[in-house]
Amino acid sequence: MYVAALTDQNKIKQSWYFHFIPAAAAYLLLTGFYLRPSVEKIHIYENNGLGYEKLVSFIRLPIIPSGVAYVCLSLITLKKHRANIATKFSYSEKINLDWLVYLTIGISAIWLSIIFGNDISTFLLVDLFILFIGYFGIKQVGIFTNSMANGQLMGTDMAIIADYEEVKDPELNSKTVEGERTKYQKTTIGNELMSKIHRELTVLMQTEELFKDPELKLDQLAARLDVQSNTLSQVINSKEQRNFYDYINDFRVREFQRIVVLPENSKFTLLSLAFEVGFNSKTSFNRNFKKVTGLSPREFCQKEKIQIGKQE
Repeated sequence: MYVAALTDQNKIKQSWYFHFIPAAAAYLLLTGFYLRPSVEKIHIYENNGLGYEKLVSFIRLPIIPSGVAYVCLSLITLKKHRANIATKFSYSEKINLDWLVYLTIGISAIWLSIIFGNDISTFLLVDLFILFIGYFGIKQVGIFTNSMANGQLMGTDMAIIADYEEVKDPELNSKTVEGERTKYQKTTIGNELMSKIHRELTVLMQTEELFKDPELKLDQLAARLDVQSNTLSQVINSKEQRNFYDYINDFRVREFQRIVVLPENSKFTLLSLAFEVGFNSKTSFNRNFKKVTGLSPREFCQKEKIQIGKQE
């Protein structure tokens, strides 16, 4: 539920409360134990649940499948999140939640300790897990937020949220942010209109080079074209056969290839030129460059016999 909430996939549903039923039932069954005097509780605990052996075994029975199930569901949710940010953002650093993937794997270690370890190892791992998830959770930047600044909606607008949650209610789809100018409705658009938007998009990208903004988002580009975000996403997916992330980063790679050969840029490093065209990290630059060209930036320069500043 934390993973779903952090990635904005946590729809408010009554079904969420059912997740608490097993724990509530376990505490209810152990009511008799909790009402005992402290001395008796300690005696029972020190004697491996004396008198409660069957009940404890029954309560422990769903622990293993629930541990496996929640780890798997968390990893699936994070995989969906990665796929989704590629349709909304031109960058993935700081919002890909890699740290949460590692922590989810860490949960697996906790469950293994519960199954095969002892209380000391389990509580120690749980304590470390809480510390790490608290630290990284606070450090994590907002991804899908609606914070207001200077009277304007920042982050993801309502159209993105609706699209993100796959809302299909026509009434909900017709509601837009107040004051937003829209030409096209949130429906499947015809090929002629799609081609028109695509042409406008291509001209805008070529003339204003918006891809050089390292934090360019789909909703920002859609606002420039005066269309809804989901409409622009549909155009890019259909006409370019790729998502928004790959579309923008392809422009960045091509621009890098253009400027790296210019004599006046020979004094700069590859990374400085990468930042110039819109990349915000060395990892993102190398990954996307190889994805587009099949070569690393250094291999490309060597192949093209390009002299550049000190290599990173």
